[in-house]
Amino acid sequence: MRAIVLSEPGPVENLEFRELPLPVPGPGQVRIRVRAFGINRSELHLRLGYAEGARFPIVPGIEAVGVVDEAPGSDLEPGQQVVAMMGGMGRSFDGGYAEFTVVPREQVIPFRSELPWAMLGSVPETLQTAYGSLTAGLDLRAGQTLLIRGGTSALGYATAALAKSLGATVLATTRQPGRLAELAAHGVDHPILDDGAVAVRVRELVRDGVDAALELVGTPTLPDTLAATRVHGTVCFAGMLSNQWTVPDFYPIAYLPTGVRLTSYSGDAGSLPPAVLQDALDRIAAGTLSLGPVDVRSFEDIRGVHRDVEENRVSGKVVVVVG
Repeated sequence: MRAIVLSEPGPVENLEFRELPLPVPGPGQVRIRVRAFGINRSELHLRLGYAEGARFPIVPGIEAVGVVDEAPGSDLEPGQQVVAMMGGMGRSFDGGYAEFTVVPREQVIPFRSELPWAMLGSVPETLQTAYGSLTAGLDLRAGQTLLIRGGTSALGYATAALAKSLGATVLATTRQPGRLAELAAHGVDHPILDDGAVAVRVRELVRDGVDAALELVGTPTLPDTLAATRVHGTVCFAGMLSNQWTVPDFYPIAYLPTGVRLTSYSGDAGSLPPAVLQDALDRIAAGTLSLGPVDVRSFEDIRGVHRDVEENRVSGKVVVVVG
């Protein structure tokens, strides 16, 4: 099979095209014929050497969509449409950047859809993180206000869509003036240009601060995001677009505003109920839900894809179609 292998952390040239033996599924495993996979920031972190416990060389990719090729002793049937994600994919064992991948059954979610594979590939990990951030991370309710820091990321668009469906008022930021219209077109109530002082603008719109905030940029903007949130409001840290995720010399009393709660979210396949996945796919097919722009690329363009992600030239989700 064809696969993309990261030989070791470093430049995009370390992503190499190789012919590998077809992986053989063992007990409790599923071999999937990959039809598409989404590109995630964590794969950039892997290539840059920021992924703890990763082995090299490795086939990257924390998610993939395709069909069951072989699943010995499983409840899954060959040809069945499935999502695979997380659980060590692309870290401790080979992931989705390949024509076939073998994953544990517990990391696989079956579904049914007539959507194109490129669209299907944009959904799994983004939906899982957006859904989990809003539910487990923020416990967002109808009528509340939500600030999304990093709104034109794939996760930002998806979270905005789900929050609007829930009945929340959404504020979302971008550092690029030309993308404010994109946020508005996607249903964001208050697009905000991120000039480093977002809290001031937020409190002009919501005097006491927002009820909830999703931090997707990272630790450089986290203090400003906390300052934009009301007393007894919650900030959920779920992304690191800045590639910075630690706070040097963290002193909680000085760092955290009084009464503002800080939490985080990180999930896996088990965190996305199959019914939630199927409902989202059905609504996308019906035209009643959009998780944001999808940038479709070819398997052969993987180095260009990584360059664009690293240099923040992407708005929305990049999906690689295999074959």
